[in-house]
Amino acid sequence: MKTLNQKNKQIEKPSLEYYLNLPYPVTLYPDPEAGYVAQIKDLPGCLTQGETLEETMTNINEARELWIETAYEAGDNIPLPSSDDSYSGKLLVRMPKSLHRHLAETAEREGVSLNQYIVFLLSAVA
Repeated sequence: MKTLNQKNKQIEKPSLEYYLNLPYPVTLYPDPEAGYVAQIKDLPGCLTQGETLEETMTNINEARELWIETAYEAGDNIPLPSSDDSYSGKLLVRMPKSLHRHLAETAEREGVSLNQYIVFLLSAVA
């Protein structure tokens, strides 16, 4: 491990292996033309594509390694992976009373809670 001297304090910089072994979340999208696109949102600009899921995953792992190695050698900051811990699953949404009424009435007709109905609607567009 390398050390950095800041105001007479020794701060150890994690090794390249440390960063290469971090579990970065990968987001996959179907490519409209064919195949798939993969992106690691925590590493800006780290994305690739492939014809199959297997090829796309191989490509994104290679892109991740190159991104991290390049940033490490340049002394750039390497972000840590994000986690779902930063999301509570709760969201406060302000809406017009008329929309609230319409959603509540529709949920009642469907026999579900308003929360379940809104989650259903959001899931359909996500």
